[in-house]
Amino acid sequence: MAGDQTVALLKKKTKVYVHGCPGCEQDRMKRDYKGLPYKAFFFVFVATLCSSLPVQSLFPFLYFMIRDLNVAKRVEDIGFYAGFVGSAFMVGRMLTAVFWGVVADRYGRKLVIMFSIASAIVFNTLFGLSATYWMAFVTRFLLGATNGLLAPLKAFATEVCREEHQNLALSLFTTTRGIALVIGPAIGGFLAQPADKFPTIFSKDSIWGRFPYFLPCLCISLISLVSFIICLWLPETLHKHGNNDEEDRTTETQCISQIDPEVKENGDNPEKTYLPESENLFKNWPLMSSIMAFCVFSLVEMAFAEIFTLFAVSDKKFGGLSMSSQDVGEVLSITGFSLMVYQLFVYPFITRLSSPLVSARVAAIITIPLVTTFPFMTYLSGFVLSFVVTCASVLRNVFSVTFITCLNILQNNAVAQHQRGTANGISVTAMSFFKAIAPAVGGIVFSWAQKRQHAAFLPGDHMVFFAINVVNLIGIFMIFKPFLALPTVKYVT
Repeated sequence: MAGDQTVALLKKKTKVYVHGCPGCEQDRMKRDYKGLPYKAFFFVFVATLCSSLPVQSLFPFLYFMIRDLNVAKRVEDIGFYAGFVGSAFMVGRMLTAVFWGVVADRYGRKLVIMFSIASAIVFNTLFGLSATYWMAFVTRFLLGATNGLLAPLKAFATEVCREEHQNLALSLFTTTRGIALVIGPAIGGFLAQPADKFPTIFSKDSIWGRFPYFLPCLCISLISLVSFIICLWLPETLHKHGNNDEEDRTTETQCISQIDPEVKENGDNPEKTYLPESENLFKNWPLMSSIMAFCVFSLVEMAFAEIFTLFAVSDKKFGGLSMSSQDVGEVLSITGFSLMVYQLFVYPFITRLSSPLVSARVAAIITIPLVTTFPFMTYLSGFVLSFVVTCASVLRNVFSVTFITCLNILQNNAVAQHQRGTANGISVTAMSFFKAIAPAVGGIVFSWAQKRQHAAFLPGDHMVFFAINVVNLIGIFMIFKPFLALPTVKYVT
């Protein structure tokens, strides 16, 4: 009987396309075109690249930038100050992410995306012109505060394609991040301090000599400018029905609440996600539990990115690897290229063999013994060192994007469209908080660890990577039941 009532309800609920509504136009295109929306995916790629490049390009030269700003009294204190500059971007984004998500839900995804790209052009350029430590900190903070890209982009990626292509759409974020890991560190590592690296081309008396970190920032700003022009043709996916919009939402909510929880269109696969009945996002435990796990793994990811570069460029007498910024840029570039290949060709194959959640759990567990090996690499040198560090970096980032992609999918499948921007805003806010404290805490722990080279328990950098593993272990517990919850009701459109 319950099944008959559900079928009757689904037949009664018919899709109505409102003339002039960009969301309805996009839905009509999805109905008529069953292939991949390559053009829309290209927009996601371009905009996500603008969000990722300013973050990824910083790390190869941050250590040297803090040193040249003469704020650290001792070499061992450079990591301390570098951590706060690395955190500034995430602090700014944390404070404004929900606001940008709400704006995207009310006025459209495109408006927020365009404004964010424009602000990235301005503040990233100013960061490269920083003459003092506080100017560097403030410009990074403003770059993050005006960067509202992630929330509307994740909503856009989910809405612009059919349901069977959503996994690929959301994996574009980590794919693009992989490309940013190629381009960003390469730009930051090769173009920083151009007057020292290329004295025949760049004079020390020129602007490139007085501002040795301006050139990589300028290049990224120019890439953002091209992206801004391309995104002028970005389609809108938000439904705008005028006075009828609230009525549509009410009907949609009633439809959700009357569906038999036992009826699942996709069979009995326990890893499928379903939308809960509650309209209150903070009472939506499937959403909240996936966001919490996402935050913990984001903290680990950001802390590792910060600590790895500091560890790589610090002197071997402090337990580091004595690599140059160019060496680090090469390692991160190879890592990013490998990550891109993995996301495009390997990850889809893995998800066909097992669910994204199972893959995420396996990857998170394997990460722990891998991270444990890093402090032992200080005993290597030459080609062996470069090869081992590169392989370990590739594996670490491959595992990271595996569980990050899974948690992104869970979050976006847990809410309806009119809440998706806000839900992603909440996710970005929480994630940015953890990513903000990660470089600061990581820098402090790294600086402290380098002062205890002869400690009896976990000397030097062993303590740093041990701390990363402890947080990673917490994240592993959070992606298993009973903490992680999957919704029980299928959302019907």
